[in-house]
Amino acid sequence: MHVVAGVLVDGAGRILIAQRPPGKHLAGMWEFPGGKLEQGETPLMALERELDEELGIAVDPLSFEALVRIPWNYGERKMLLEAILVRAWTGEPKALDAAEIRWLDPCDIDPALLAPADRPILAATRLPGHYPITPADVSPDDAVALLTSALARGERLLQLRLPGVPVDDVHAVVTRVLPELRALGATLMLNRDIESARAFGEGVGVHLAASQLHVLEGRPLPLSQMVAASCHDAAELALASALGCDFATLSPVHATASHPGAEPLGWPRFAQLAEAASLPVYALGGLGPDDAMDARLHAAQGVAGIRGFL
Repeated sequence: MHVVAGVLVDGAGRILIAQRPPGKHLAGMWEFPGGKLEQGETPLMALERELDEELGIAVDPLSFEALVRIPWNYGERKMLLEAILVRAWTGEPKALDAAEIRWLDPCDIDPALLAPADRPILAATRLPGHYPITPADVSPDDAVALLTSALARGERLLQLRLPGVPVDDVHAVVTRVLPELRALGATLMLNRDIESARAFGEGVGVHLAASQLHVLEGRPLPLSQMVAASCHDAAELALASALGCDFATLSPVHATASHPGAEPLGWPRFAQLAEAASLPVYALGGLGPDDAMDARLHAAQGVAGIRGFL
């Protein structure tokens, strides 16, 4: 079943969510408005019709922007949920086919209130196009300087990766940047360190290694803290999704000096894997900020890396 959902964004950056009415599957839960494609419809045609029927608004398909595609299973019921950003429409949205509608900042929406298949869509609205990672060979003081500089440039999702550095020194880095992170609404992902992320709470998440995906039995942090994973193939992306990760990195897209023995995916294979994943995916490996457009054209949320990001 092919389903399309519209993510309406108003001038203040708020997005519209709708509550499923009594008597429907997942009644009472919230979702992004939309519905199934009818015979002969394209996703854009279906979304135009659905938003008219459900909200009473007229939209121009030429203004649509692809956000993310989410393959999802509700038991034996399989579907492809395609989310599309909508920034312009005529008319005032009304709850014609929902118990209620609300306009909320993406960061103010509790993912637990959303239908499970809609949670990756919310994650995609919250995630930026860049995901910088600190170099592995810098000192804690240099890491603080790099993170602070990146925040000043507007980066809002960062990974702290300091292998071999004592955990107390890593904690000191987080403590120094945490007030600014929280003030800006930014997120710092700690590489592999679940316990430290849990202890710091708001503004801090964890980026799991692929090996951790095979041993964890459930999402290691609450929905209020981000969880990500390093993935290299379809099986690892499936594990990340099953674990409830908010996003993943998929690598290597191109050859890298740090992993000379790894076979590059290339953009066609990356796109194939990212489109089949049930969560937003960042492209990683031999990429820089200037590759963001290529990444978006190949189903990525954006680009991740060290070179040129910090």
